[in-house]
Amino acid sequence: MTTPFPFTAVVGQDDLRLALLLNAVSPAVGGVLVRGEKGTAKSTAVRALSVLLPTVDVVAGCRFSCDPDAPDPACPDGPHTPPGAFATRPARMVELPVGASEDRLVGALDIERALAEGVKAFEPGLLADAHRGILYVDEVNLLHDHLVDLLLDAAAMGASYVEREGVSVRHAAKFLLVGTMNPEEGELRPQLLDRFGLTVEVAASREPDQRVEVVRRRLAYDDDPAGFAARWDGEETAVRQRIVAARSLLPSVRLGDGALRQIAATCAAFEVDGMRADIVMARTATALAAWAGRTDVLAEDVRQAALLALPHRRRRNPFDAPGLDEDKLDRTLEEFSGEDEDEDPDPDGPGGGGGGPAPDDDDGGPQGGDTGARPEAGEDGEPQASGGAGEQAPTRAAEPFRTKVLTVPGIGAGAAGRRSRARTEHGRTTGARRPRGALTKLHLAATVQAAAPHQRARGRSGPGLVLRRDDLRQATREGREGNLVLFVVDASGSMAARQRMSAVKGAVLSLLLDAYQRRDKVGLVTFRGSAAEVALPPTSSVDAAAARLEALPTGGRTPLAAGLLKAHEVLRVERLRDPARRALVVVVTDGRATGGPEPVALAGRAARLFAADGVAAVVVDCESGPVRLGLAGELAGELGGAAVTLDALRADSIAGLVKDVQRRAA
Repeated sequence: MTTPFPFTAVVGQDDLRLALLLNAVSPAVGGVLVRGEKGTAKSTAVRALSVLLPTVDVVAGCRFSCDPDAPDPACPDGPHTPPGAFATRPARMVELPVGASEDRLVGALDIERALAEGVKAFEPGLLADAHRGILYVDEVNLLHDHLVDLLLDAAAMGASYVEREGVSVRHAAKFLLVGTMNPEEGELRPQLLDRFGLTVEVAASREPDQRVEVVRRRLAYDDDPAGFAARWDGEETAVRQRIVAARSLLPSVRLGDGALRQIAATCAAFEVDGMRADIVMARTATALAAWAGRTDVLAEDVRQAALLALPHRRRRNPFDAPGLDEDKLDRTLEEFSGEDEDEDPDPDGPGGGGGGPAPDDDDGGPQGGDTGARPEAGEDGEPQASGGAGEQAPTRAAEPFRTKVLTVPGIGAGAAGRRSRARTEHGRTTGARRPRGALTKLHLAATVQAAAPHQRARGRSGPGLVLRRDDLRQATREGREGNLVLFVVDASGSMAARQRMSAVKGAVLSLLLDAYQRRDKVGLVTFRGSAAEVALPPTSSVDAAAARLEALPTGGRTPLAAGLLKAHEVLRVERLRDPARRALVVVVTDGRATGGPEPVALAGRAARLFAADGVAAVVVDCESGPVRLGLAGELAGELGGAAVTLDALRADSIAGLVKDVQRRAA
């Protein structure tokens, strides 16, 4: 077994280590989400924590780690009658791979034995292994939706349920959920995000001395893991003993009314949803006091608990950066301080006269916004910024709105998501087929129907069904997949000349928000001046796409053909990387094409490449004014897609536009 890197040898990352230790002291805190750039010791620290956890007593021979003092009455290996034989083992840290199957997570039933013999032959999964330990998910934001759903159920109920064609197994599954993620690769679903008790942002130190020490320790560990760990054995033992002492002290810690009021006031001030934040803050503050060896929760514990428990809960939409305004936090704690019965409140202190700035005075956003001043006209009537050269400064985006879903026609087989129809392992059953490889989803009726005509020939004499392997039928199911949504945005002067760019950015932000909710990959191609560029290669991070869009400059001519050709090349490369993921191209333009010889004809030929490849496309028509040329509609026809105006993105008619056009073309 590989010797883990010692927890106490991790350099810096104080918040990360504290959050992990608090969960070791009080597992009821609810786990940790560690966010940060790659190479910041996220995984190293999590794996090192398991060595520090106290040992666990389990019922001897139980595959589900039942507590011998309080065994699970529904344990599949039970019933266990206390007191019985028990064993002591180290606490487990179970890793859930991002690409794990549902059976690997929750366990699997032997369907053949269940049908032929009528027995529940169950093989436990990772949730059973993680019971009373740590379940660790590296790159948790990349976890498939159906696995996220199972984690949510287990975390909410403290149990795992396996239901297969009328055969049911339930077992306890209480674990400390720890996840790591790089925000650049996409965000978590809000439901799973809220299940993490604490969150920590980590980043590599910019101090040369600290970076030198990181490298020195890592090289020493790689050369001799056992010897390096032995040099830190004293520090590891001290932390392990402190965890045990804090666990013993935890039931004696007093959470007074004053601290509770501070917790409630803080959660209200930051407008977090629901009551889970209040409960997590209370448990975290209590664990902090126990870790410090105290039996009373102080204001400093409440403050630290807020910094760990609230940042990921106060985000109002996916594009808000996590974090807390610490000045606002301090004002709230000061206003509601000194309210325990055994304390003497100062009537002249803060909060008595309403002193201090109001919560709205924290510069939460722009007040005036864009004044709408027009830039001076440049060459060809294009807008020109004060800096010259026919280029306009970045335009602020309008507020995003709820947009209707755009879908790719047909039935795909891509990664699980929420946009287009696809053949998936999850969803509604649409038919049955012979299994190819291992049977994963039994179609019971089709299996019985296939076996029934052969019962006499097989010598059936009793009530049981004589079943053979070739009778089994796999259920075919239809669900939803995630797509690659590639935005091709016209940033030329013709878009900015009529002050439309703000509305355009608002529309694209709305579509990006929709892509976030539907678990799509997104990419961004822009064109202006004389060329096109890939502003953002296909990624799962819609935050990155929103940031690139916000900083998008405008001005110059309209190389529409260059933009389409660049998008076609991006799709070609992405198809090699992920051939199962279908693409939806969203072209945002007024349809004008200028610059170079025969720009309109060249744009038409480029558009027909998408139609020839069968790529689903939608043109968002940004043309405005009383006289309209209808160029965006002509472009949509060349693409084999549909055109929709900016205003129509809010209308019910947008749903199914792509399918309607494909149907008419057929």
